[in-house]
Amino acid sequence: MSSTDKKKEQNMRRMAALAGLLFLMSLVPLLWLGRYNVMCIDDYDYGRKVHDTWLATGSLGQSVMTAWKQNMEFYREWQGTYTSCFLMAMCPMNFHYETAWVVPVLMIGMFATAAFVLGRHILCCWLGADHAGSCFVMFMLLFMFYQVLEAPFEGIYWYNGATHYILMEALWFFALAAASAGFWTQKKGKAVFFCVMASILSVIVGGGNLVTGLQAEIVMALLVLYAAVVNRRKLLYAAVPFITGSIGFLFNTMAPGNARRSSLDPDEGYSAVLSIVLSFYHAATFIIRWTTPFVILVWLLLLPVLWRLARRSDKTFRHPVWVTLGAFCVLSAMFTPTLYAVGMVGLSRVDNIIQMVYYLSLLLVTTYWLGYFSHRDKTAAAVGSGEGEEKARPVSMEQMTAGEVFGCFLEKAGGRMTAVFIVLTLFVWAGTADKNTYTSVSALRSLVNGDAQTFYEEAMERHESYVDETITDVIVKPYSARPALFDFEDLAEDAGNWLNLAVMQYYHKDSVRVEGE
Repeated sequence: MSSTDKKKEQNMRRMAALAGLLFLMSLVPLLWLGRYNVMCIDDYDYGRKVHDTWLATGSLGQSVMTAWKQNMEFYREWQGTYTSCFLMAMCPMNFHYETAWVVPVLMIGMFATAAFVLGRHILCCWLGADHAGSCFVMFMLLFMFYQVLEAPFEGIYWYNGATHYILMEALWFFALAAASAGFWTQKKGKAVFFCVMASILSVIVGGGNLVTGLQAEIVMALLVLYAAVVNRRKLLYAAVPFITGSIGFLFNTMAPGNARRSSLDPDEGYSAVLSIVLSFYHAATFIIRWTTPFVILVWLLLLPVLWRLARRSDKTFRHPVWVTLGAFCVLSAMFTPTLYAVGMVGLSRVDNIIQMVYYLSLLLVTTYWLGYFSHRDKTAAAVGSGEGEEKARPVSMEQMTAGEVFGCFLEKAGGRMTAVFIVLTLFVWAGTADKNTYTSVSALRSLVNGDAQTFYEEAMERHESYVDETITDVIVKPYSARPALFDFEDLAEDAGNWLNLAVMQYYHKDSVRVEGE
């Protein structure tokens, strides 16, 4: 490696460290706001029996048994998501109400780590990128994602909703990374280990939400097909997780509770064929929706880095069209389950995971196209970098394709372009007029103006009324302040409201309602 390359490598390591620091700093307000998080919505319904068991016995083992029994009841009577239902019953607030701060730590920690591991693995192993550059790219991607997250409350602070989607998607990312690692490693012992881990995780993922489950089925089938065509010696390491995951997914979808629930649900979905067709349309519309100016700025600052990673890769990048179509099909498939089940899209807690898959796909597809252009004509790439071999044939700008000209521009613009767009990104992030546009800024605003503290004090006053055995009919005051990110449905004045009933049953009251204005 030349001294110039060594200097570039050192610079990239510094950039990766700074990007990691930026990402961690952006999480501080989100986690700090989590200090004022509370139990809400479906947490009460799913956690009631475990909460009763804990109060009666104080035994964690007995609470786990109650959660499993409820899980099996749900499997027969309501839904087949055996993993999610069990975890949702084990809400931390069932054991100690003030532990709601654990939820954002768990959800951000799991999902961000899983996305980082998977994205870095694909960049390094499948696209041939170096480690430092891959780290920089993934840190910036995660920073961007958590600032424009479709539904921050449902993806970070609400235990039930985040467990069912964010946590299950995180486990799927880990499973895919493990299955892929088993495909790439040359050591048999490691391959077996990764295969076992991927198989266990695949069974767990199969019992989660159907959006993640269908995505896992499609991607694992593609990995098995790739192994069968390219490297049959690795076929078993991909096939075993696929089979175990398929068994789990089948066990989920064939649950008696699914049929029973669908017979009671007034919402009707589309046919299978129409759901698939509409999925492509909705994928296109949501791509446009999620490609905001802030996202474009981050994408532009990453372009020179992605060009450098792709140009130095030893991969061939021969099928950019197929890769693009494959990524779009996988993304589109994530809209199919809700279209088939209830005839709609736009469920915000579902959109959170689809949004991340889109951003990750955008990053990887962009890298693949840049690799395709940088490897089409090595001579043209050498002209752009000024490092051409002596025998290289000179190529004029007129003889270059548009992609090659763009590659030369990225090569020359390099660090300057990245630096400019980083400054612009930070300026837009911190200087936007609406302080609730980006999650970290919104969280910080709620902390500074006291909304978070006021909300938590009033929430704890409600809780004192709930646990007061001398009060049978609870009347609570409406919240006078609430953080913008805590946009959950509150109790109603009508004691017969479904959420009021859930709280009433959880605390064994005769009625619970909000005081009228």
